Amino acid sequence: MAVNKTLAMRLLEGKKVVYEAITYDAGERDAEKIAIQLGVPPEQVFKTLVVAAPKDGRSPTKPMLTLIPANRQLDLKKLAKLVGAKKLKLATHQEAEAMTGLQVGGISPLALINKGFAIYLDERAEAQPRIFVSAGERGTQIKLAPKDLRQLTGARVADLSSVGSEEGD
Repeated sequence: MAVNKTLAMRLLEGKKVVYEAITYDAGERDAEKIAIQLGVPPEQVFKTLVVAAPKDGRSPTKPMLTLIPANRQLDLKKLAKLVGAKKLKLATHQEAEAMTGLQVGGISPLALINKGFAIYLDERAEAQPRIFVSAGERGTQIKLAPKDLRQLTGARVADLSSVGSEEGD
């Protein structure tokens, strides 16, 4: 199946970064189910979650993109401590789409470079030779080395996730 070139793919090609684009059922938005469709362990598929900028007047003042493994949950308490905020709130699907201009299930940090987001990558990515992230549209994932993702996005690597339900809601 031919893959449409997304902004993320053009960026990778322009920077001469090795990647592979892989398609899946665009109707699927659950990252763990996408991992099954791709035939890879869920800890290799990273979902991008949007976190609103804290309203407490402290840093950071930018909204955040957090990338965590499909089989884990964003730990808002860990992220708040990391960025020095009292409390953080996950953006709703509607807010995430309004802030990024991308559909939920297709939000890619590679498509949002220099768009005013602070980007954080869960440290578990470092244990993987390659990870999958959204290509910027539903139905396409990009497989690339975590170090390439870090270098291109300026992502800060930290412990962002936990097993189980999302904390701090």
